[in-house]
Amino acid sequence: MGPLSARLLMERGRPKSDRLGRIRSLDLSGLKLLSEHLDPKLLSRLTQLQELDLSNNQLEMLPANLGLSHLRILRCANNQLGDVTALCQFPELEELSLEGNPFLTVSDNLKVSFLLPKLRKVNGKDASSTSSQVENLNRELTSRVTAHWEKFMASLSPEEAEKARADFVTSAVRDVRYGPESLSEFTQWRARLVASKRPDDVPLNLSPNKRVRTSPLAQVEGHSMGCDGSQPALKLEPLYFLQCHSKNNSPQDLKTQLWACAFEPAWEEGHTEATSQSVATCGGEAVCVIDCQTGIVLHKYKAPGEEFFSVAWTALMVVTQAGHKKRWSVLAAAGLRGQVRLLHVRAGFCCGIIRAHKKAIATLCFSPTHETYLFTASYDKRIILWDIGVPKEDYTFQASQLLTLDTTSTPLRLSPVASCPDAYLLAGCEGGCCCWDVRLDQPQKRRVCEVEFVFSEGSEARGQRVDGLAFVNEDVVASKGNDLGTICLWSWSQTWVSRGSQSTVAVVVLARLQWSPTELAYFSLSTCPDEGIVLCGDEEGNVWIYDVRHILAQQPPLPATPQAPTQILTWPQPRALSQTVTKTMVNTVVANPTFTYLTALTDSNIVAIWKRH
Repeated sequence: MGPLSARLLMERGRPKSDRLGRIRSLDLSGLKLLSEHLDPKLLSRLTQLQELDLSNNQLEMLPANLGLSHLRILRCANNQLGDVTALCQFPELEELSLEGNPFLTVSDNLKVSFLLPKLRKVNGKDASSTSSQVENLNRELTSRVTAHWEKFMASLSPEEAEKARADFVTSAVRDVRYGPESLSEFTQWRARLVASKRPDDVPLNLSPNKRVRTSPLAQVEGHSMGCDGSQPALKLEPLYFLQCHSKNNSPQDLKTQLWACAFEPAWEEGHTEATSQSVATCGGEAVCVIDCQTGIVLHKYKAPGEEFFSVAWTALMVVTQAGHKKRWSVLAAAGLRGQVRLLHVRAGFCCGIIRAHKKAIATLCFSPTHETYLFTASYDKRIILWDIGVPKEDYTFQASQLLTLDTTSTPLRLSPVASCPDAYLLAGCEGGCCCWDVRLDQPQKRRVCEVEFVFSEGSEARGQRVDGLAFVNEDVVASKGNDLGTICLWSWSQTWVSRGSQSTVAVVVLARLQWSPTELAYFSLSTCPDEGIVLCGDEEGNVWIYDVRHILAQQPPLPATPQAPTQILTWPQPRALSQTVTKTMVNTVVANPTFTYLTALTDSNIVAIWKRH
């Protein structure tokens, strides 16, 4: 498609007219238009245009000064737009469609709401909730920029003040922070605008729906139980208690089971202070992405009839048709139906479904070395390695199956071996802990378990459930379920060396950690390798925290008795939640890599978020 012509506009305009100035509705969808094809001189002649459809083209930006001041409806779905600031030229706009623009983010959605005060609908949905969020963010940013202004100007003389204005704008954009990482581009954009004029102090009144905030710096109930008394209690503050998975958004729903959560990795390469504060949670028919700092549910994806059991993140480098590189955060979610949904979270749509198994998927994980490799583990007693590939031009995936690993019992947890993730995969199963060779240069595409690991001597050691499994560092594995009331720390390298040609190998135990004596199963453990932390919930609503660095640093032989936890956090009862929540089980606990935020999931449909100080 070449540049637009007046003849084409009259052919596709309504009502039919031989004058551009009389056209009120114009359909330019599906013409493969590029941004340079939108001629402002030509389009500005559409002085009465109220509705414009630019969907299903190849637009990367909207030219400024199109002159369509009366425009009320604009459809730009399924393009390649990467910026929305040009929309400010349409002050009368009431309805806007931007679906299918994969390079637009949450920040762009908020910019739209700020730039277009008369907007009523975005992507067919009511825009009022987003407008409220923008108002709250704007108030807080204005307050913070004002405080920054006062601090910045306090040390300057009147002669220096005017000259320093440009420096203040730069300083405000760099130093003023508020809200989730996914909104950082929006907050920096607004901070620049606010700082460009002397800010007025506007008080914050932030009250998002359906979340409970504890009092500032609330003291956590908990205690240190370090075996030598040298491990101080961690200062963890409970921030939010959310019921974002409730059926029909009902606060009375205390039955929806929450299964898994995972923090979005921080992809800023070389940024030493980068840390993730966005966490994905799954349960019932919904997957939510929550900002831990503000308690805001950034995204919610529903699949009616599904029950999601597991989520996992990856990041893909995508090249646009114009040759620009963009990094996508992709969230894989799977569960009861045996399907994997690949969610482009920030653009807000599902861009692929893998029909992976005939039975439910218990868990999944991405390879730490190949961003497109995904392991899925199912109740059909199979683990499959997929290559999801990179999105095609229409932003859909075409996955291919690389390996099938057979198990003798249901796989519950997956963990690529930290020191050689391309070679071996560990799985905690109903029948024990197993290992597979996953090297792709081997000819067999269907493989059985190569080694079964046991945790005590004797034939009765086999067949014991392992429902918790994660690497603490490059060598040490934490596992749970094989011995009542304990978590086992064992060495991968020492165990593997002692294997020889045996198919059943006893693990080399480094230490055992004291845990709840409950006979209940399926409490998932997790680790923070950079911090040397092991985490696990229990049936009483407690969170067990172990700093194992001092344990692993001890010289053998280690004490035979299980090592006490560094700290146990007890479940606080927020007053604003239903009083029927008197006791709850914490079945999943996950922290971000720097152990700044901790998220716990309960069997009573509550997501709890804590922050370390």
